Amino acid sequence: MPSSRLHGGLSTVEYFTFGFGTMIGVGWLVLMDDWLARGGPAGGMLGFALGGMLLLPIAHSYGRLVRTIQDAGAEIAYTERVFPASVSFGAGWIMVLSYAIVCPWEAVATGNVLARVFPALNSFQLYTVGGGAIYLPRLAVGLALTVLVAFVNYRGIDPSGLFQDVMTFGLLAIFVVFTLLGFARGNSANMQPLFSHPGTGGAWLSILLVMQIVPYFMTGWESVAKGSEEAKSGFDPRGFVKAIYAALIAGFAFYVTIIAVVTYVYPWREIVTGHVRTEVAFERTFGSHAIAQLILLGAFLSLLKIFNGNFVAATRMLYAIGRRNLVHPSLGRVHARHGTPVVAIALMAVLTMAAAMFGDAILVPITEVGSLAVGVGWLSACAAYIASAGRANGTVAAWAGATVSALIVAMKVLPFVPGSFTRIEWTSFLAWCGIGALFWCTRRPQRAQRPAENT
Repeated sequence: MPSSRLHGGLSTVEYFTFGFGTMIGVGWLVLMDDWLARGGPAGGMLGFALGGMLLLPIAHSYGRLVRTIQDAGAEIAYTERVFPASVSFGAGWIMVLSYAIVCPWEAVATGNVLARVFPALNSFQLYTVGGGAIYLPRLAVGLALTVLVAFVNYRGIDPSGLFQDVMTFGLLAIFVVFTLLGFARGNSANMQPLFSHPGTGGAWLSILLVMQIVPYFMTGWESVAKGSEEAKSGFDPRGFVKAIYAALIAGFAFYVTIIAVVTYVYPWREIVTGHVRTEVAFERTFGSHAIAQLILLGAFLSLLKIFNGNFVAATRMLYAIGRRNLVHPSLGRVHARHGTPVVAIALMAVLTMAAAMFGDAILVPITEVGSLAVGVGWLSACAAYIASAGRANGTVAAWAGATVSALIVAMKVLPFVPGSFTRIEWTSFLAWCGIGALFWCTRRPQRAQRPAENT
């Protein structure tokens, strides 16, 4: 009979690289013009800084929960102890979406990034989606990368962890190099005006529009909890907390710094109006194609690690849902030798490849959907901690985290808030909820398999 337990092997370093690596992708390369159009230099930096700091109480709640409950289901495991099963499943199912939609994003962005180095990838047009052309070579690259990530995950958590370490520290090394060069060469005049929206209240509107996308681009630090069953033998649970805080703080510091250096190097208004890419801004300022190639290499490493990190988080949650028999129990199957959720990995690979067929048209809309999905997940975890802890120490932070999470959800669902959901985002989100409702109504509840209690 195949094993039902995941194999361990992760250390605090791997948990950091999963947390940070699952959060930082290639948005800073391909969507910089959108960020600056929303907020300008100061609006962008303050939006990410304030948004990141507002997530600290949520991180505090996750840290306390994961120290006592090591379960790949995370939000499902936290909520099932204090709320009805339907609430637990709903929170977990929506949180799966926040990771699952990132995978096709990265599969598509792979071709986007590589086409800047190899223009021949923009040939052999197959069809168009939303006005965007789908090219055979770029699509093939994305599909091939999906197969690679799935294979690495199939082979075990140790190869996945090593892969994540190499990609994450490789990105950070390249980031340090081009950031120092940028601040040595740029000009503060390029950052004027500081905000994208003029007039009274323009600064606050600029910051708000950026803060709306922060939840999506800061999703990932909580993925530490999804890998909590796969810690190495003798792992100190306090390492989970250290990894969560380190990943979150490093994440918003990264975003603030990248916005600062890009707008210091090149006039940000021209970036927005001309849709100037990050590496092009550096290339024009330095008159060097080599620095652009260096940035693209960093982006490629970043793309690989965020793809791997989100793939791991999504498959672990699908595995946890399957193990509880809330969807087909085969999702809870674990490979006897590699100790990985093989059916969940195969399903996630198929879903990723199918969604990648839609090309660049999916990039911005899924950003908005992801913000709502992760807001729901964070809210459920904070609410679970409040309900289970009573008046114990830490509930003040949990209440603060729940409030922030509720505001994140409200920003996306209230129609009078600038940047709230449009029809396409609502359609995508409700379709996922409909699939979840179908699973829930057709489930055959059995006794759930859970990880053994910690000793």
